Amino acid sequence: MSDGLEILLTNDDGIDSVGIRAMYEALSTVAEVTVVAPADNKSACGRSISHEVDVFDHELGYALAGTPADCVVAGLAELATDPDLVVAGCNRGANLGEYVLGRSGTVSAAVEAAFFDVPAIATSMYLDVDETPLHDLELTIAAFAEATRVTTFLVEHAIDAGVFDHAGYLNINVPVADGAPATTEITRPSKRYEMDAERNGDSLVLYDRIWESMDPETIPDPEGTDRRAVAEGRISVSPLTPPHTTNHHETLAELVGIYEETIATTDV
Repeated sequence: MSDGLEILLTNDDGIDSVGIRAMYEALSTVAEVTVVAPADNKSACGRSISHEVDVFDHELGYALAGTPADCVVAGLAELATDPDLVVAGCNRGANLGEYVLGRSGTVSAAVEAAFFDVPAIATSMYLDVDETPLHDLELTIAAFAEATRVTTFLVEHAIDAGVFDHAGYLNINVPVADGAPATTEITRPSKRYEMDAERNGDSLVLYDRIWESMDPETIPDPEGTDRRAVAEGRISVSPLTPPHTTNHHETLAELVGIYEETIATTDV
């Protein structure tokens, strides 16, 4: 165990998921780990926050009847001593592209930590599935070996190396463990967005079309993106910093100037 290193571990699949158990076992070999995770599955809840949540003792730490963002706030403010790092995951299913950054509970936990000025790592595992729902897949701890290996290495070395002097958090996506370790690529989030909706009687079905094909021969995502790297079997590491960049430009400044002139000459 690294001397004095403390980690707050959370996820969005729920505290009883195989992914967080795998991460807990791996990280406990190098750090003191406090788990604060949702009692139930809270996938795709984004940075949703609660006013008050129940907390329960769990063999791994604490289970909250709340969201991943709740867990980070509760962990950093009350339940954990003084974590050096927050780790979220390992998530069952990849979190790729710009559009997931505000949607994924796993990534949102890392974003919440970054606003506390605590370095964070969000780790997710890509599963190549057809019609089977992600949470119906039977996964063992061994399937997460790729995820735990790269996350543990970065937990041990990234802070001292100064990685978080330049990034608020790392968004990591890995393939399922399959023999030799995968190669790793520093990436940027893909800009693809292909959400769709179809009416079905009195209901609407929402589709994320991006996942309909991850064939590296046909996906349009360019080299250097997280989706391209994962589709080709590599580990994707995207260094990111919240909040999103604000782009000041003259067109908006001119428009606001016109608005100010308009209200100055208008009776309110």
